[in-house]
Amino acid sequence: MDFPERFSNLPAYAFPRLRALLDHHQPGGDVVHMTIGAPTHDFPAWVTDVIMENAAGFQGYPPNEGSDDLRSAITGWIKRRYGVQMDPDANVMALNGTREGLYNAAMALCPEQKNGEQPIILCPNPFYQVYMVASLSVGAQPYFVPATAATGHLPDYAGLPEDVLNRTAVAYICSPANPQGAVASRDYWTELIRLAEQYDFRIFADECYSEIYREEAPTGVLTVAQDLGADPERITLFNSLSKRSNLAGLRSGLIAGGTETIKQVKQLRTYAGSPLPLPLQAAAARVWADETHVEQNRALYQEKYAIADEVFAGVQGYMSPEAGFFLWLPVENGEDTALKVWKETGVRVLPGAYLSQGDPGQNPGTGFIRVALVAPKTELQRGLITLRDCIYS
Repeated sequence: MDFPERFSNLPAYAFPRLRALLDHHQPGGDVVHMTIGAPTHDFPAWVTDVIMENAAGFQGYPPNEGSDDLRSAITGWIKRRYGVQMDPDANVMALNGTREGLYNAAMALCPEQKNGEQPIILCPNPFYQVYMVASLSVGAQPYFVPATAATGHLPDYAGLPEDVLNRTAVAYICSPANPQGAVASRDYWTELIRLAEQYDFRIFADECYSEIYREEAPTGVLTVAQDLGADPERITLFNSLSKRSNLAGLRSGLIAGGTETIKQVKQLRTYAGSPLPLPLQAAAARVWADETHVEQNRALYQEKYAIADEVFAGVQGYMSPEAGFFLWLPVENGEDTALKVWKETGVRVLPGAYLSQGDPGQNPGTGFIRVALVAPKTELQRGLITLRDCIYS
């Protein structure tokens, strides 16, 4: 039996690679998990009450695009957060987590050709793996653009050759960036939107970490696009409750964009989507409408930033994140370091190269490890001190 070749060269996903690297070695101490960005802070206690109150909804098929209440809650949040008024019937749709939307948006919106050639989809490097798979699925060429210290840990799309930009159909951008925690400024968004207008491509803005930050909320692409008077069809926003509200398992995400954009994605999702059950949609609507728990969650991460800054004070190359909940720590070789730390201490971290593409010597993640700041504070502090003493002493 034949199988398609388009996915034959995919690297193993980051976490199976990590298990293959570490799991046949014994940990050198009590295990501290600092690899996966799975939030551990409490979600609002009333979430389960809302689900139970609406449990009869499990009997019915949920609406594909999200309930009226959920879409209204999402547009209400967008108005509060970004100052942008959107039509809940035409400009937003509920997702089963943002990964689904980031994939299906490419399927629904990337053309088969761009200026008579194979389209290019721009991806930051390091990157969220779904960007690459979505590109391959639509017959586009994923084009990886390094996001390094030299570019402020965001991709310099404006510096690309004209022949690449002429073929570009979509540009994925993550702000705050995973894993570096860098935030796209108003100037960055402005330049990217102007570039997209000049070369006629779409911007897929993955802002899943937008509500975890130090003091000032990151500027969102929708705000800048509105201020510039940009074509709403050119900008598509993705976000979710996973990080904002510690509800990764609720699978409540959103996509927001122009009327025709949402129409096209909605049409595809009618055939291939997996909408949230109605009781979960009811809970999600309440969560999107509440900011108190988000402020409390953000305060906990701010305490964790302070712990990390204290532990790594004086470490050459340490970069305190602007937002998000990862550290992007410089090392000689991330894979060697992750194995050393596991065997000597039991702390489990992720090699940066597992989040990036590139041959040896050209992979921008090779000299880094990613460390998730999701453990309880006491465990986190112990893990970070252990990590520092193992790597940098």
